[in-house]
Amino acid sequence: MPSTETFRIPTRSQHVPTARHYVRKALADWGITDDLADRALLSANELVTNAVSHCRVSHARVRVTLVLCGPDLLLEVSDPDRDRLPRPRDPALDEGGGRGLALVAALADAWGHRQGPYTKTVWARFTLTPAEADRA
Repeated sequence: MPSTETFRIPTRSQHVPTARHYVRKALADWGITDDLADRALLSANELVTNAVSHCRVSHARVRVTLVLCGPDLLLEVSDPDRDRLPRPRDPALDEGGGRGLALVAALADAWGHRQGPYTKTVWARFTLTPAEADRA
């Protein structure tokens, strides 16, 4: 049976560290450490930062869900701004942002997005090594 952790944070940048804390705790509780934890945590940071930065719905909350099912770890970040879909960019070298989705693509085994009736969800999937799956 899959293990799931879900939490919500306000769409304010000062709450991104709170999201990282919850993700780090869930991964540690499942015995996921080292490289996979680092990749998942950095991806969560990028996806939550994007959701917080780009959501244009007043008083919205970002939902973060982690699902551990067999050899897969799924990270989902949802917000109610369903029509503002993520688009990878190719920023200039002197731009301070715009690399988050490229970073997630490099860190995760797969990533994508989907629209629900009232939300959009950006997800990243990571495959556990056999040793990580045995610990989880």
